[in-house]
Amino acid sequence: METRENMSTDVMKQPVFVFVSNYLNHHQIPFCNAMYQLCGGSFVFVQTEPVEEERVRMGWAGEVHQPYLKLYYESTEECKKLILQAQIVMFGGCDEEAYIVERLKAGRPVIRYSERLYKTGQWKAVSPRGLKKKYHDHTKYRKAPVYLLCAGAYVPADFSIVKAYPKKMYCWGYFPETKHYDVDRLLSGKGWEVREEFRGNGREKIPYILWAARMIDWKHPELALETARYLKSRGIPFHMDMIGGGSMEEEIKALRAEYGLEEEVSLPGFLPPDRVREYMERADIFLFTSDRQEGWGAVANEAMNSGCAVLADHMIGAVPYLIQDEENGLIYRDGDRQELFELAEKLVKSRELCARLGKNAYRTITEVWNAEAAAKALWALCGKLGLRDGSAEVQGGAYPAPCVPAVVISERRMYGLLKKEKKQ
Repeated sequence: METRENMSTDVMKQPVFVFVSNYLNHHQIPFCNAMYQLCGGSFVFVQTEPVEEERVRMGWAGEVHQPYLKLYYESTEECKKLILQAQIVMFGGCDEEAYIVERLKAGRPVIRYSERLYKTGQWKAVSPRGLKKKYHDHTKYRKAPVYLLCAGAYVPADFSIVKAYPKKMYCWGYFPETKHYDVDRLLSGKGWEVREEFRGNGREKIPYILWAARMIDWKHPELALETARYLKSRGIPFHMDMIGGGSMEEEIKALRAEYGLEEEVSLPGFLPPDRVREYMERADIFLFTSDRQEGWGAVANEAMNSGCAVLADHMIGAVPYLIQDEENGLIYRDGDRQELFELAEKLVKSRELCARLGKNAYRTITEVWNAEAAAKALWALCGKLGLRDGSAEVQGGAYPAPCVPAVVISERRMYGLLKKEKKQ
């Protein structure tokens, strides 16, 4: 007679679902927890490398303890067997293909997830060396049981250039912890508390803007300061916090002084993720100024979940999936500083607009783009694709959702489509 102990051992020898990625972080844990529950414990996360020291300094946990976690660099042979024998393997987040080569050669199904191929420009697709690698890693499996979860709205167009995964690409993203609030109470608590000596006309709060990221070139912290300078020049009261540090930190400090923004802009430095969420809970507006190199941008999920009115660059990977312009956030054209400034002004002048966008943003995350919904959608997709026993239909809606078929939209058309959606 098979005992519960034997059954558990067999499950772990041949797990239903194995997720292989570089490391288990706070952006992945909620999804993994949800999959662990859906699979009845027959789920393994294989971490391929230790967490980078820079990430640890930013507040990410260097060591994570979860019942489903296996470390490839400590239990290599065990992890190789898990990857080969599992019913379903999901792979992404690292560049080294060796982890799944044996499984691909055996013709066993693989679900890949990927950010975009050409973060710095699709012109790189003309590189013969690059095309050879893309063929080896992706295009050669166009007819094999290999499927792609697109972590960003520009991923389908990038992979279509190399003719990979035709009609086998699905919407995906990152799914950090989703918090549930009394949304009206959350919104009523937003705003920057003005010090008593500066209060006037009976006002106790002014619009509160938040920016949070590493201070590096493609995150464009300078745009946040330029936005602050514009708002100050218009005589609009506000406060801005810029959380983070990095190679541009000293430059940003000097620029703040040059622009005379020491009173309006605070620089708290790096903070752990839970503290950043506390700032988001109080912020009216979240500025997301990264450019096309931001493959997804989980900070958008977190800010929307916190009821912020998000103002974001249209080339950020998450933006076309998460934000409907003027419904649950505002979108500006990549590189168009004037549009960024004017939309920021529009937000700081209207608490009603911020509240409406923030409430809708909160619902987008709690109802659609969250770990539990994503896990259920992926489990349903696995059934539809015949990768597991049973079947289920993937539910789609008016806007992109996890695991619905991903549409190929060219970079040239994306901004226009995003801005026209509100008129349809």
